[in-house]
Order: sequence, then C-alpha cells, then structure tokens
Amino acid sequence: MATQQKSTSFSLMGSLAASCLVLIALSVQGGAAVPIRSYCSLDAYDFRQPYITNYTFMLAKEASLADNNTDVRLIGKKLFHGVNMSEHCYLMKQVLNFTLEEVLLPQSDKFQPYMQEVVGFLTRLSNKLSRCHIESDGQHIHRNVQELKDTVKELGESGEIKAIGELDLLFMNLRNSCI
Repeated sequence: MATQQKSTSFSLMGSLAASCLVLIALSVQGGAAVPIRSYCSLDAYDFRQPYITNYTFMLAKEASLADNNTDVRLIGKKLFHGVNMSEHCYLMKQVLNFTLEEVLLPQSDKFQPYMQEVVGFLTRLSNKLSRCHIESDGQHIHRNVQELKDTVKELGESGEIKAIGELDLLFMNLRNSCI
C-alpha cells in the first residue's frame, strides 16, 4: 500500500510540475497560446516545377517590357516595412490574392500563352494559403497592402501591367516567405 501511495504521489508531482511549466511559458508570452501548426506555409515542391517557374518569369518579363513606369516598385522593401519576419507569408498571401483577383483575372486575355498556366499555379498557392491567418490585428500589414493596391489603382492599366511585370518578385517572395 505504501508503494502504491509513493507511485501516486510521484505521478501527481510530475503532473503538477508539467502544469507549472505550461503556466510559466504562457505568462512569458503574455498569456497567448502559440499555435501548434501554422497554416502559413507552402511546400518547397510547389516552387520546383521548372516549367511553371519559366512561365512565371517569362510572363513577368513580357509584361515588364510593356511597363512604362520604371519609377514605381510594388513589391520591395516598402511592402515589408514594419512587418515581422513571422508574418511575411501572411503578407504575401494578401498580395497574392489581390494580384489574382484584381490584376490577373481582369487581364487574363493578355500575355498568352503563359497567363493561363501562371493563374492556375497561383490559384493553387492561394488555395493552400486560405487557412493562413495571424494572431495580431495585422493593421500594419493591411496598411502596406492597401498602399500597394492604391498604387496599382492610381496607375490604372499601367499599374496592372506593372503588377504582372513583378510576378517574378511575387513568386520569389512567396517562396522565401512561405517555405
């Protein structure tokens, strides 16, 4: 009986110690629980298909030749300003969704034959990132993305051409931020 009480006592002490460690960890984080699995990620395989990489870069090059506004950069340091590294994938998800919905789909009849394949590829990436969310309110991210949207809209069709001309940057930043 004494052996069983000692065993139960050690088991209870172990559970108590583990609970204390969890509480200490939560207090260090300000009470916020860390998600066990992040949905803000893509597989490296998605970016290793040579034909889609070539199509994306060819489409970007073709559009950049039609881009007359060389003073403006949509995807650059300014887009990432004030955004934590851990939120870069979410930021790029927002840029991807905007680019698909507001730029590529309206321009889908141009820049053939690459456009159809690239839109399909980017749509698959967007679907994979659909569950990607961040813990914070993300106002800094939404402000940066809104600035990009406003610039594209302000430039009109020239802005859409510029966004297509920067698909290579979108591709590279998605890969670097989400893998």
